Amino acid sequence: MNNPCAYEIRIEGHLTDQWSDWFNGLVINFADDGKTTLYGTLADQSALLGVLNKIHALNLTILSVKRSDPEN
Repeated sequence: MNNPCAYEIRIEGHLTDQWSDWFNGLVINFADDGKTTLYGTLADQSALLGVLNKIHALNLTILSVKRSDPEN
């Protein structure tokens, strides 16, 4: 599975949009409920794994990961 896909990753905690470059350019939105959503297109599964590893390195809790075609 090496096709670009759009992803929405929800995590517990607050990340500002200053982290966007570190997370492969994903857009970062912080919600009032204390959760953060990262979304955008990643090149492949390897890029997704890289983002998930970075979330893990920051000791953040992943709440959900959704995948869709990039044009959706």
